[in-house]
Formats: sequence, structure tokens, C-alpha cells
Amino acid sequence: MKPRLALTMQFPAAKAYPSHKAILPRATVARWIKGSLFADAELTVRFVDEEEGRMLNRTYRQKDYATNVLTFAYAESEDDPVAGDLILCCPVVEREADEQGKPLAAHYAHLIVHGTLHAQGYDHEVESEAQEMESIETDIMQSLGFSDPYVPLT
Repeated sequence: MKPRLALTMQFPAAKAYPSHKAILPRATVARWIKGSLFADAELTVRFVDEEEGRMLNRTYRQKDYATNVLTFAYAESEDDPVAGDLILCCPVVEREADEQGKPLAAHYAHLIVHGTLHAQGYDHEVESEAQEMESIETDIMQSLGFSDPYVPLT
């Protein structure tokens, strides 16, 4: 049986980034997340501007810049249900997609897959974990119809 998803989406940056909201309908985001789940989950995905992204990164990670995706995972043990918030910073995601020559939707898909794996306890702090996580991300992205996000486009 496929994992179930309770999804809440928030798009306070919609006025500033209407083209982003247009490529991120709920059904699409849910499909990307469901393709990344190994257990039932309750997730909120919030799309923010640079100011909010920077404030959250500074407050919770002590890093004074906006980053592409932040994951707040709330499960305290492996037995707890998967629950978390994914925060995606629209201008950072757009800038990175442009720099990497990737379609914006593909970059969002990758970051949502990445954040969903973090919400399930995956990490990339040490090399062996990073390799495992990247391999899982690549498999998921390909199952969703995207190319390997770690291979540079030419």
C-alpha cells in the first residue's frame, strides 16, 4: 500500500512569484512528495520570499542567508509518524535553476524530494549518508520523469 499524505500548502510569496505558483499546483507537489515517501506523512510546504527565508535560516540554523530549502522534521523517533514543514525560498530556487540551466519545475521537484527525505530522517552530514541520500533522490527523480539532479546539464 502506498503511503498516505496529509498536505498543506502555503504560498505567501504568490504575489511576488505568480509564475512559481502556476507551476506548483497542489496535485503536482503532492505527486512529488508521495513519490518520496516511505511512510504515511503530514507535511506543510511553504513557499517564501528571500526575507522570510533568510530570517528562518538565521533563526533556526544560525546562517544569515536565505537557502533553497529548509526542513523542519518533528518526529522524535523512528516510531513517530512523519511530520514536518518544508520551506522553499522562491528567489533562491529560481536563481539556482537559472545558474544550473535547469527548468524551474525540475529544480523545485528535486528540492521537494530532498526536503521530504530530510523529514523522514535522511541526512547528508557525512559522506556515506550524502551518497545514500543522493542515490535515493536520483532514483525518485527518475521515477517522476526527471533527469539525475546531480548531473550537470550541458
